[in-house]
Amino acid sequence: MPKLFTRVARLLLAVIVANCSVSIFIDTHAAAAAQQKQTSSSRSGAYILGPTDKVRVKVYGEPDVAGEYEVDSGGYVSIPLAGRIKAAGSTTHQLERSITAALSKGIVRDPRVNVEIALYRPFYILGEVKKSGEYPYRVGMTVLDAIASAGGFTYRANENKVYLRRAGGAGEEIYPLDAPVLIYPGDNIRVPERFF
Repeated sequence: MPKLFTRVARLLLAVIVANCSVSIFIDTHAAAAAQQKQTSSSRSGAYILGPTDKVRVKVYGEPDVAGEYEVDSGGYVSIPLAGRIKAAGSTTHQLERSITAALSKGIVRDPRVNVEIALYRPFYILGEVKKSGEYPYRVGMTVLDAIASAGGFTYRANENKVYLRRAGGAGEEIYPLDAPVLIYPGDNIRVPERFF
């Protein structure tokens, strides 16, 4: 009887430990998924242009207008025949409409404009990484990808968490490094030092 009781107790303990592990795993990944969903919905699925983004503009039948243009520090792009147009704070579709409206003012008859992103603005990483600084953004980058771009952690780095300030955000948020946290152009990443 005591052996049966011991086996049942061990089995019960194993089930409880397994459930706790699954719960922790689910909680961590659920939090990461919620963060990704919140970030995606806050950005409403459309990329908002900002300074140092480069856009590629094409206008059917107007080769003089076609080219790549950088959004300047004031948030404008200078397009031949259209002039200086506000781009920061707009999506590519909104910028298309603005360029179309400017070209329609007697310069080009029925302009068909296409705008796409040629180069995203960079992200920034500092703190306990080997090469802090400004790096080019790629779609789908995570915090760990950004750290790898910066040469990895220094020996003093806290490899459990990271501070992230979104472009245009007021403050930093703390994220665990075991969750796949996406970054966006203009974000600032700070890897803290460990204190032990």
